[in-house]
Amino acid sequence: MVPKGKVTTYGKVAAAAGYPLYQRAVARLLRRDDHRSLPWQRIVGAGGEIKLKGAAAAEQRLRLTMEGVKFRGKRVEMGTCEHTLRSWETFD
Repeated sequence: MVPKGKVTTYGKVAAAAGYPLYQRAVARLLRRDDHRSLPWQRIVGAGGEIKLKGAAAAEQRLRLTMEGVKFRGKRVEMGTCEHTLRSWETFD
């Protein structure tokens, strides 16, 4: 689980789950309505980029800002806000 105020990338979630090439599958799973209880807003694209479009991107940025995540322009400041996932955290 990615703690409040931190983020990780789709690729790192996939790698921690044992599927390093399946970052797009992670993105698709998080977009499903039945997974809205997951902290979907804490998963971003490589380099801290918000990959969602339009209102969804604005909502993600707002949620992250409310959690204390810092941005530099359109990207999350990964140096201070990135959470390093360990394989056992993917199943919490």
